[in-house]
Amino acid sequence: MRIRLAIRHTAIISMILLIVMFVSAFLHIEKVQKIFYEKSLQEADMLSGMILRDSYHLMLADNREQLQLMIEAIGRTPRVKRIRIFGKEGVVNFSMNKNEIGTVLSEDDESCSFCHIGNSKALVDVPVEKRSRSFSDDSGTQYLSVTRGIYNEPTCYTAACHFHSPVEKKIGVLDLVMTQGQMADLAHAHHKDVITSTIIMLIILSLCHYFLTRKYICDPIHGLLEKTQALSAGDLSARVKITSKDEIGELGRSFNDMADNLSQAQLELKEWGNTLEQKVEQRTAEISDMQSQLLRSAKLASMGELVAGVAHEINNPLTGILMFASLSSKNPDLPQQVKDNLELIISETGRCAKIVRGLLEFARESFPEKKRDSINRIIEHTLTLVSHQIIFQDVNIQCHCGESIPDLEVDADQLQQVFFNMFINAGQAMPNGGTLTISTEWVDTDKEIKIIVEDTGTGISQENLDKVFDPFFSTKSQKGFGLGLSVSYGIIENHGGRVDVKSREGEGTRFTIFLNAADEEEQQS
Repeated sequence: MRIRLAIRHTAIISMILLIVMFVSAFLHIEKVQKIFYEKSLQEADMLSGMILRDSYHLMLADNREQLQLMIEAIGRTPRVKRIRIFGKEGVVNFSMNKNEIGTVLSEDDESCSFCHIGNSKALVDVPVEKRSRSFSDDSGTQYLSVTRGIYNEPTCYTAACHFHSPVEKKIGVLDLVMTQGQMADLAHAHHKDVITSTIIMLIILSLCHYFLTRKYICDPIHGLLEKTQALSAGDLSARVKITSKDEIGELGRSFNDMADNLSQAQLELKEWGNTLEQKVEQRTAEISDMQSQLLRSAKLASMGELVAGVAHEINNPLTGILMFASLSSKNPDLPQQVKDNLELIISETGRCAKIVRGLLEFARESFPEKKRDSINRIIEHTLTLVSHQIIFQDVNIQCHCGESIPDLEVDADQLQQVFFNMFINAGQAMPNGGTLTISTEWVDTDKEIKIIVEDTGTGISQENLDKVFDPFFSTKSQKGFGLGLSVSYGIIENHGGRVDVKSREGEGTRFTIFLNAADEEEQQS
């Protein structure tokens, strides 16, 4: 499988390289052929120009024999195939082949076709591209033919031995044919070198690609496949050795993470099986606690209804007792002992009335009448009410109200009652003085306001800490009814918030109130 993948991938890449390299080689060969042809054409045109310059003075002197000898000498050059000069009527005057001297060429002859394009009159100053052609004979030898016009210069028509008319522009044509054997051999050798080097490069690149693909792609994949098969067979210790930081290395890291997670899951399953009985017992205890809480809630609900009824029934006779005792105490004829007893009755009756009011507030389900208000303002107003009480005489009150605290839809009276209860409890917990710290803070991540009420008082023991919000629970002997924090807890819940308490005996207590402001921001937006 690994070899098949490497071969298939190498074959695809090699095919692409083959096409690209051979197209590049073809374009290169075409360019080299064009350069060689232009070089040959330039060489032939330069040779024809040299022949005309050398024959110029011989023509002026009308030395035909010397001109013929010069052409025959040049014709013996290995690359020269044919040299001839013919007049404007097409009569061959000079040629390296003496047999064609005096013959007449037609306008259809290949040597004339470059000047008589389309059977037109003889053209003047024809560019070299128009007066040259390349051809090959039956043996395959390639030739290059170049013609050059002989023009009637003033020295020609003014010479005594010549009869050319001054109006004539072209008086003859030089026809030169040269072989391209050497250039063709060089081009052919170059083509072979290009094709051979292309094939060698293709083979080298293909082999390098094959071995590199096997080393850096196929071998890591094969190793990953072996470890996957081992993992599927149950060997959770199988891990891949990571040697690179590329995608294959990332795949190996993902495999190792998966194997680690499977090992951890199996370990957790074993631990779960080993501790299943303990977990069942723990869950059973949690269910029992939940049932106890539900039962307690049901009892509290029933107690609330009972307390409401009892409070109403007790409130009426207490009112009568308090009223008649107050009226009787104002009688001046009563002995002082009786007056003292009546004052005691009034005091105790008032205390009973306070208990009844607390019972009614606990039992009555009150709904907050919310209006937009500032938490900082409510706290400061509550501190103004309680700070002058005697219990705060030796207490240092510190208030740190945070800035940018948004206003909320709250029942200011109910929240004032919450803060009043907490401040009074804190003051009563510091009979020998201490520090009461109140702070507010906006928690942007949770979109809520955090209010902290912290004292340095006597604190609450850990066994009583979970009971502080229970009704009728109090740590104050003969001074409290245990309803303040219960009522406060219900008010905070009705405002969509929550209350946390932390305390250590002898170090103080901290109450933290969280009021959610996310809904407020959604309504404003």
